[in-house]
Amino acid sequence: MATAKEHMNNPPPVTPIGTPLERVAGLADVIAAGGDKAQELRQAPADTIGKMVDAGLFRMAIPTELGGDNLSANQTIEVLEAVSAIDGSIGWNLMLGSEINAMAAGGMDKTLAKEVYLDNPRVIMCGGGGPGSTPSRAEQQADGSVKVWGEGTFISGCHNAEWCFMGAPLMEGDAPKLDANGAPQFKMWFMNKKEFEIVDTWNVAGLRGSGSHTVRANGAVVPERFVGVDLFTMPALYDNPVYRIPVPLRLAYNKAAVALGVAKGALAAFSDLAQAKMPMLSTSLLKDRPIAQHRMGEAVAQYRSSRAYLFEAMNEVEVELQAGAEMPGPETTQNARLACINAAHACMEAVDTVHNCAGTSASYMANPLERKLRDSHACATHRWVAHPLYAEIGKIHLGHEASEEFAGTGGVSPK
Repeated sequence: MATAKEHMNNPPPVTPIGTPLERVAGLADVIAAGGDKAQELRQAPADTIGKMVDAGLFRMAIPTELGGDNLSANQTIEVLEAVSAIDGSIGWNLMLGSEINAMAAGGMDKTLAKEVYLDNPRVIMCGGGGPGSTPSRAEQQADGSVKVWGEGTFISGCHNAEWCFMGAPLMEGDAPKLDANGAPQFKMWFMNKKEFEIVDTWNVAGLRGSGSHTVRANGAVVPERFVGVDLFTMPALYDNPVYRIPVPLRLAYNKAAVALGVAKGALAAFSDLAQAKMPMLSTSLLKDRPIAQHRMGEAVAQYRSSRAYLFEAMNEVEVELQAGAEMPGPETTQNARLACINAAHACMEAVDTVHNCAGTSASYMANPLERKLRDSHACATHRWVAHPLYAEIGKIHLGHEASEEFAGTGGVSPK
């Protein structure tokens, strides 16, 4: 098995052939085998990630000028769904790595972007996550660099990443440094893998193979030329409307895409099981039982309707941005966020439905429905699509003022 270092240091031998969806289809067996191995490793195998890098999948959402496919939001959702239908954890790794690759590219100085993306076409980024157990801090150095201390939790794909974004306030002694408006200066610092340590914390059930461990910085050096790099910069330097989608919505539709894929895979797995299973004390196959037929129809409707709503809502975002809007307006933003939340939870319910109908067969670890049940629940608990957000949207529809996250003003940063 090749190491992560070997994969990162060797450029792709040829330009990937075919559309991203065609490339995913060609890697189906690789993704499936990697997903199985990821359950043992609690991270994606380096060779699986390497083959996906060879196929250009981690570059699918970055601009063509930087070697990417420059996909739209809905095209990205389709690719993430296709991979996640095979395995949720591998899909999650692709989602996070391609998402941050693209977000950082949108406003990065083009000279730096050449160094980061073109000089290293195998680049994968990680970051964001949640706060660690100790307060984070960053300090300006005399040479213009910045040193960072702190932890980031839930850093998916960190083992295969070249760069990590970690949030920390810029400090002067014990007090935060203030900007021109008197607000503390907090940003996501761009750290190379040589500067951070991975702490083994990811021992979970759902999305077990996502490698979402803790990343720790202990005086990590951010060179002066990288101090200005941000995870999201406006105005963007590229025309693709994706680069003007606010952070909360951008993070949300990618999570919903993985949920769609997990549900799609679960429906296929249940259909396969129903072709052969003879339930206990039954004289007919599961596929011939009315309850299985009812549950399958119900689950397919949940998956397809939530998928259609998500694609419709994201298309409305793109149309508005193509018409010249700097960012999507409040109603468009709120509708798209609701579609993302709905997709994650409707898909979870669809997986619950077929898993329950499969009976005790689905309890075995070897049954694909067991893993997909865990993965669907993990998708639906993520901050950007979690169930409490229904209340935020509901409040707006009941006449309350929208919070910053839902006001169409760019929203909060991914701290």
